[in-house]
Amino acid sequence: MAVSGTTLVLAAAPPRPRHPARAARPARVPGPYRRLFALPGTRGFTTGNLIARLPMGMFGVSAVMMIAGQRGSYALAGAVVAAGLAATALVAPWTARLVDRYGQARVAVPATLIAVLGSLSLIACVRTEAPAWTLFASYAATATTPNIGGMSRARWTHLLRDDPASRHTAMSFEQAADELAYMLGPVAAAFLCTAAFPEAGTLAGAVLLLTGMLLFTAHRATEPPPAPAVRGPSPLRALGGLLPLFLALGAMFGSMEITSIAHLGAHGLGGLSGPVLALQAAGSCAAGLLYGTLRPRTLPVCLGVLALAMTLPLAAAATGHLLPLALALLLAGMATAPVMVTAMSRIHAVTPPGRLNEGMTLAVTALFAGIAAGSATAGAAIDHWGATTPYALPAGAAVLALGLARAGGSVAKHPPAG
Repeated sequence: MAVSGTTLVLAAAPPRPRHPARAARPARVPGPYRRLFALPGTRGFTTGNLIARLPMGMFGVSAVMMIAGQRGSYALAGAVVAAGLAATALVAPWTARLVDRYGQARVAVPATLIAVLGSLSLIACVRTEAPAWTLFASYAATATTPNIGGMSRARWTHLLRDDPASRHTAMSFEQAADELAYMLGPVAAAFLCTAAFPEAGTLAGAVLLLTGMLLFTAHRATEPPPAPAVRGPSPLRALGGLLPLFLALGAMFGSMEITSIAHLGAHGLGGLSGPVLALQAAGSCAAGLLYGTLRPRTLPVCLGVLALAMTLPLAAAATGHLLPLALALLLAGMATAPVMVTAMSRIHAVTPPGRLNEGMTLAVTALFAGIAAGSATAGAAIDHWGATTPYALPAGAAVLALGLARAGGSVAKHPPAG
């Protein structure tokens, strides 16, 4: 209040200045993952995606423990799982093509139901001591399981088609989700099969798969539109230069896993195989999330780092001590995530429009074929050379992958767009 002559003037008190530290503080910019999941519908389909993804790491271990426990034969259990993987290699690309052509919800739900019925049939056949051929037939039916990772990546690609930076973040998150599933899945399966009953792992996996898929497909607003009349080159032809790369990467993963299990067993540490391998997957998961916040690199750069990292387990194993080997596997795992994210980005770039899920499924099929070949090669090498020297196999496979990337100039020419 102020007085001027005979006039009484009411004046509002001037505002108190804000604390200088608060006034100077800039507005907080949301991080890349926060921006990603601020998009409508993304949290919902991602929740379903993660639930349906976990069984991918459970089914193989669960089937082996269930069949071997009830029938007393690891040979039979391994043969059933191997036959199922072979069936998946044949069926999965066709399922993916139908998903691209008719839509995710329309195809994925009935395909998942068939796979779940196959799992339940396997449980029933094991419990009732049905003939061995029924185990093969039941497990082969699970080959219709849709590629949930591919469908989720297709959604991100559709939603972020005009935002390459966010697409790179999304693909990094998907790779981390893959690693998380294959890290937690076997642990959960082994726990359920031993702590509850032998069929618990397979039963829980079937329930999680169906629940997650129903939740994932219920979010129709984020689903990419079907492409019923796609013409042009097939994804198999378009990915010709990339599939050998995924085979080499698969051989690296398969040989590393088998060699690590054998090496730890030879040193009386077989009980630590699961945690040590989980440490490798945890490193890849963490590196994948971090890579999503960084500028993407070219595929040869990522593979060069991977080739160097894959020499570490060989050097660490030669010491005969657990701690150096665990650290080496952690660092090797951290080097794999950027490679997989960048390689999957190249799959996106060269796959014909409307065939993305099929293209990614072909890449995953090649990866699994490489894992099988790497596992078999490592097993033979372990029998001949012991449990340390075969660590040279994953290093050699990484070098081969680098050579393949450099030879395919179009693959390695540009950084990924995400």
